[in-house]
Amino acid sequence: MKLDILAIGAHPDDVELSCSATLAKEISRGKKVGILDLTRGELGTRGTAEIRDQEAQEAAKILGVAVRKNLEFSDGFFVNNVAHQLEIIKVIRKFRPEIVLCNAIEDRHIDHGKGAQLVADSCFLSGLRKIETISKGNVQAAWRPKHVFHYIQWKNLTPDVVVDVTGFMDQKLASVKAYRSQFYDENNKEPETPISSSNFLDSITYRAKDLGRLIGVDYAEGYTVNRHVAVDSLFDLK
Repeated sequence: MKLDILAIGAHPDDVELSCSATLAKEISRGKKVGILDLTRGELGTRGTAEIRDQEAQEAAKILGVAVRKNLEFSDGFFVNNVAHQLEIIKVIRKFRPEIVLCNAIEDRHIDHGKGAQLVADSCFLSGLRKIETISKGNVQAAWRPKHVFHYIQWKNLTPDVVVDVTGFMDQKLASVKAYRSQFYDENNKEPETPISSSNFLDSITYRAKDLGRLIGVDYAEGYTVNRHVAVDSLFDLK
């Protein structure tokens, strides 16, 4: 299966919180989209890895993604090294995405910045044909995504690209709320965390409104890039 977009997150729910409205919009246009979680979020204060596995699959159904995989890297302790890069390269070469969306380049949670660099490096290395990877007994062909975009998470980073997601916020919020163990629920008696407050849940909407304000639409999601965004003509820009 070839994917148009592969969205990668260090933890289950990173993708839903940060870029799921973009995914829902592209899926509605017929694009094939997949999600890759690097860890199971097993160090999270609330819930368990098993609960988050179930929540991740429910969120995937809400968004309508074609595939969701989890590499089961160690939450909090994965590193940007050859072993981890090769596992991501295998997935990139299997699904051959044109676009990869991944973690914020800088953020409150240490896994986000680590994940951002690990994925960006893996996307580059995946295009080098002398790096050999095997899948199901076959040598995989080299593949490098055309674009790598870093979504915005806890910190209010200045976006390089802003995507109009008006009309897809309900689907985004539904996918986020699939993670009932993690987010605001007045009946949940587990310890409070920075993301379990009602204010944090509200922030998903007001951030999207503020990003939308920047480009004159109701709602938007923002991304940063490591290289210049190229267009054929200035008239291609909205």
